[in-house]
Amino acid sequence: MKYFTLDNVSPEQLQRVTVPLQVTVSGPENISRSIELPPFPPEQLGDQQFCEEIGIRYPYIGGSMAKGISSAAMVEELGKAGMLGFFGAAGLPYHTVEAAVDRCAASGVPFGFNLIHSPQEPDLEAALATLYIEKNVHLVEASAFLALTLPLVRYRTHGIHRDVNGSVVTPNRIMAKVSREELAERFFSPPPEKFLQQLFQEGALTAEQVSLAATIPMAQEITAEADSGGHTDNRPAMALFPTIASLAVRMQKKYGYPVTLRVGLAGGIATPASAAAAFALGAAYIMTGSVNQACVESGTSDAVRKMLAATRQADVTMAPAADMFEMGVNVQVLKRGTMFPMRAARLYELYRTYESVEAIPATERDKLEKNVFQATFTDIWRDTREFFLKRDPRQVERAEREPKHRMALLFRWYLGQAAHWAKDGAANRTIDYQIWCGPAMGAFNEWTAGSFLESPDQRRVATVARTILYGAAVITRCNFIRFQNIRLPADFSIEPLEDRQIKEYLA
Repeated sequence: MKYFTLDNVSPEQLQRVTVPLQVTVSGPENISRSIELPPFPPEQLGDQQFCEEIGIRYPYIGGSMAKGISSAAMVEELGKAGMLGFFGAAGLPYHTVEAAVDRCAASGVPFGFNLIHSPQEPDLEAALATLYIEKNVHLVEASAFLALTLPLVRYRTHGIHRDVNGSVVTPNRIMAKVSREELAERFFSPPPEKFLQQLFQEGALTAEQVSLAATIPMAQEITAEADSGGHTDNRPAMALFPTIASLAVRMQKKYGYPVTLRVGLAGGIATPASAAAAFALGAAYIMTGSVNQACVESGTSDAVRKMLAATRQADVTMAPAADMFEMGVNVQVLKRGTMFPMRAARLYELYRTYESVEAIPATERDKLEKNVFQATFTDIWRDTREFFLKRDPRQVERAEREPKHRMALLFRWYLGQAAHWAKDGAANRTIDYQIWCGPAMGAFNEWTAGSFLESPDQRRVATVARTILYGAAVITRCNFIRFQNIRLPADFSIEPLEDRQIKEYLA
């Protein structure tokens, strides 16, 4: 094998991705030749048609993080930068989500909102779906769904019609975030007939609309969610993405959709190298999450941002999820600097073992009240009961009939509050912070060590996004060279760049 080396090419020249570069390479026995390196700006990454349809410049999406951690400010900044952000509506009161919708709609930039599967609170899921319809939110990220639901189908099919050319128009678009191929198949399929008929009986769809709905996919785009923060199955991206991508091809052939099914990738993406790898796999777009939480626009506390800035890849673990506690579903969280994962796991163990709080040994109950809850079960149940009487009285009715359900609500109080303590930066509950985080956070910190992005107060979501995307474009362009057995300079690397530097290289 003959290897060639670049002659007289500086790292600066390689990084000017909008300018064609004529380079000379030399090899053994004084062999030399010239090659031209074509321009490759960040806009060429991913699926450009997807970007046009969504109304963005770059195939970069900020995924939704619950309780408004993916804030309206974050959505606005990504939109202004030619990207897309999803507001994290999960776990927020209805009126808070409504206010965020109004703010984002007034911003004039592309945006989307999250609709999370809520098996414990189906009325809230339905109310949010209705809100998005009434407020003309035309792009929703569906996450944590275990199966399709009526509110989701109602949102997707609302307003479906034919245009003057006879094409089927669906005003509302769903991007589904999944990590299982069987669920991806459901989203790439048309809406279930049973739900369409139910909507017809309710008068939400006409007979013609039911017929049209049978010709569209529930989701045109699916985000393959690999090892990520929050709800995750810890799937490796290199195995998950090709599986979902091949499914998209099969489903396209099976149903003959007039629209193109696409797959993006999320989970573990926080550096130019990981972004370039995602696009090399064929991702239509990339989605980030954990790294955005560490940015100044996120809806979390400065205390959390500092903890995230010190995170390494091994500093994450799985813990019981508040919204699906009884089902044994876990979320990925930060373990460094907090005892939440251990305490949450202990609560689930007790839930599985005992039929009521009263059945838990007295010494164990005393430890929980003193160390974990820092309040008596009586006081916590009073507050929990008052909360659900306003939000979902059926939960109280069931808890008063079923002691085990009452125990679940009490334990879910801690899990839910732990996320609020972190988000609000409660100084007296740092040890109980629940911080959703994946290994991507550690990778980002390792890449930015020693740069301006090492400091939490310098991490702006658009700046982080731009330097990741730009670096991915540089790596992809340099791969054109590498694939011809040409070695790059030994000292060449992709470093975090400030906005002004990126602007200069793109000029």
